Amino acid sequence: MRARYSSFSHTSNAAAYRAAYYSKAHRAALHAAAAPAGPDHGHRGSVPPGLGAPTAQHLGPMSREGLRPGGALELAAAIRSASALPDGGALGRCLHGLAVKAGRVASSAAVAKAAMDMYGRSGSLADARLLFDEMARPDAVCWNILITACSRGGRFEDALGLFRSMLACGAAQSMPTAVTVAVIVPGCARSRHLQAGSSVHGYVVKTGLESDTLCGNALVSMYAKFGGSRAMDDAHRAFSSICCKDVVSWNSIIAGYIENGLFQDALVLFGQMISQGYLPNYSTVANILPVCSFTEFGRYYGKEVHGFVVRLGLEMDISVCNALMIHYSKVFEMKALESVFASMDVRDIVTWNTVIAGYVMNGYHSRALDLFQGLLSTGIAPDSVSFISLLTACAQLRDVRAGIGVHGYIFRRPVLLQETSLMNALVTFYSQCDRFDDAFRAFTDILNKDLISWNAILSACANSEQHTEEFFRLLGEMCHQWDSVTVLNVIRMSAFCGIKRVREAHGWSLRVGYTGETSVANAILDAYVKCGCSQDASIFFRNHAVRNTVTDNIMISCYMKNNCIEDAEVIFNHMAEKDLTSWNLMIQLYAQNDMDDQAFSLFNHLQSEGLKPDIVSITSILEACIHLCSVQLVRQCHAYRLRASLEDIHLEGALLDAYSKCGNITNAYSIFQVSPKKDLVTFTAMIGCYAMHGMAEQAVELFSKMLKLDIRPDHVVLTTLLSACSHAGLVDAGIKIFKSIRDIHRVQPTAEHYACMVDLLARSGRLQDAYTFALDMPPDTVNANAWGSLLGACRVHGEVEIGQLAADQLFSMEAENIGNYIIMSNIYAADEKWDGVENVRKLMKSKDMKKPAGCSWIEVDKTRHLFIASDVKHQDRSCIYNMLGSLYQQIQDTQTQNMTTMQSM
Repeated sequence: MRARYSSFSHTSNAAAYRAAYYSKAHRAALHAAAAPAGPDHGHRGSVPPGLGAPTAQHLGPMSREGLRPGGALELAAAIRSASALPDGGALGRCLHGLAVKAGRVASSAAVAKAAMDMYGRSGSLADARLLFDEMARPDAVCWNILITACSRGGRFEDALGLFRSMLACGAAQSMPTAVTVAVIVPGCARSRHLQAGSSVHGYVVKTGLESDTLCGNALVSMYAKFGGSRAMDDAHRAFSSICCKDVVSWNSIIAGYIENGLFQDALVLFGQMISQGYLPNYSTVANILPVCSFTEFGRYYGKEVHGFVVRLGLEMDISVCNALMIHYSKVFEMKALESVFASMDVRDIVTWNTVIAGYVMNGYHSRALDLFQGLLSTGIAPDSVSFISLLTACAQLRDVRAGIGVHGYIFRRPVLLQETSLMNALVTFYSQCDRFDDAFRAFTDILNKDLISWNAILSACANSEQHTEEFFRLLGEMCHQWDSVTVLNVIRMSAFCGIKRVREAHGWSLRVGYTGETSVANAILDAYVKCGCSQDASIFFRNHAVRNTVTDNIMISCYMKNNCIEDAEVIFNHMAEKDLTSWNLMIQLYAQNDMDDQAFSLFNHLQSEGLKPDIVSITSILEACIHLCSVQLVRQCHAYRLRASLEDIHLEGALLDAYSKCGNITNAYSIFQVSPKKDLVTFTAMIGCYAMHGMAEQAVELFSKMLKLDIRPDHVVLTTLLSACSHAGLVDAGIKIFKSIRDIHRVQPTAEHYACMVDLLARSGRLQDAYTFALDMPPDTVNANAWGSLLGACRVHGEVEIGQLAADQLFSMEAENIGNYIIMSNIYAADEKWDGVENVRKLMKSKDMKKPAGCSWIEVDKTRHLFIASDVKHQDRSCIYNMLGSLYQQIQDTQTQNMTTMQSM
């Protein structure tokens, strides 16, 4: 088996072997045909154009020795041998000339047939036809040779005409045979001439050739190539009519079903083939394995085929092993793939490419890089396919250094630079690594740019709005016809340019008919959403007939951004198919609108549908847990994250923040401690946790550790740190941090930073400094939070004058915020300025403002109990009020006892 594989795999050795074999055959045939000179019988046939008598240069020693051609069969064998050589046409012509000169053509059909076949193979159809026309009574073999020559030369109409002439001839010896049918039928398929193929099939049925294996196989293949349910019915009838089916018959019908997407039927036929005792060969395995990848029970079927391969001894065939590995990579069976790979004694470049691509396809990018190093150690030179997979892995790992190394390797080998697909992959790699300049340089190095090349560089531009001008310049230079990918890039870039450009792209797509493609329609809808044009998005969504799950998800996200809960619910409830993104969007919508019960209900429903929550699901439901201040629910989310191995730095930060806001700083710090990769998000969450619990010193200390790790702060962590200093009264530390925002960290102070500084000064009692600071804030940073902090501090410190000034600012900025009016009223009341209290109340009454009812809740035994002022609807209200009454009575009794004791003293 290995010897057989070796002769087939090394094509150059096989070619050399054939050349040597045929050279020996030619020499033997020529010497056998050479005979002593005899009487010349004359020339009874015409010499084809360009055909002269062989010279000494052509025939070499045979001519110089004065030998003359002998037996016709030997000469025919020499001509056939010459026609098998890659450049044997000239030698074949010389031998034919020798035959004509010796007068053997007219007297020997064997020589004439050999010459006809030789001319047909070399493309000299006119010469072949000339010989055919000179034959007095051509038999079926002669007709077949000429029909084969026409079919091989792509002249199907001529071949079909010869077939009709063959039928019209009527001679028994010239009637079409099974070979004729096997030659003419593939031509019908290639030329898409179904009517002609059906006519040939009719002849086959009338002459009883339908049971012939050769005819049946050809008809099955022809109908399969035409495709369609009717054609496949005809193919199956032709297959059923074959009396003695062989493995080719089964392979033809199975391949036909596969080509027409009838995968389940193909698997059924494969089972019948096995049950009837036919042994699959390499072609069977190569046909059926890809089908297994597309079926529901693909893994099971694939292992069955693998079992047949082992039982039949095909596991040593390198092509079969490669096909098995391709299948296992598609069904995510990487252990089985590795097992096949390890069992192979001989591997070629296809083997290595298959395994590397399998790792990349299944997300094992680091293993793909390691395996590529193994390929290099074998001495087998990687090809363009190897580097395409390698670049994909580098892009996913963001390993720019390795990708640049691949680029250098390609640059040093001009042959690889000519591979357009490889250069396209290089452009895509740099694009995914956000290195536009390198992507553009790789694009300019492409020698033969195709449509994919242009789409790749346009995609690189569309990744950022910084390259808008470059995008439209390249679009103008693009000489290829646009496809849907080009249109998608145009729409993506248009979203950066504003609603006007999006509407232009929409109009153009509508005119050229691209909006009928779901991907383009979804891109247009997404562009409207990104531009904030919910009305345009809604109109487009309602008027567009082509929808899928992605379309509905985009529209739900639009409604989520605008808090249109009812509209989102309508779409969600009417979705034919919901994916995990659909559920996550609705959970997030409910959570951000304080609809916690609905969020948890949907979260549980998601799991009952057989879906598994992912990182987005847990992050969204954590927001609802925070609203309920439920440590128990946060712990459940934490436990699920550990069980599901959801490793994500942002989810860690969300859990840490949730524990912090629910009052459990111990668990929050534990998450921070065990985090293997602490980034800005993690530090920000932990600093915020310290800030929330009044541990400002620890927050400042942690911030210093963050800076030592060269993690650059952003405005969020700086705001959190200032808030911590404010709540802890660390005025000097807060002022120092505020000054460092611009001077050291090179961050532009935001409105939140200024509000924190006002709060810091006001809380410490420096109300005048806080008021001055608030007045000096830049216009673009003035906000209600700063004045609200100052007003609250004035209430604490009993400062009426500054409080009134702060209230005036707030009344103009937040005219409908009742909280500001209540605080100012309390400030007046604390200073016994009842006129001021009355004025504020009149102002509230004129605006029809009412103070919202107080609300509180508590979690007992995993159940949340909600209490609202003046609400008597709680189910346990009787027990609660009885208990409160009992506690109140105990307090009164205790006070009475204390008073009695004091009086007795």
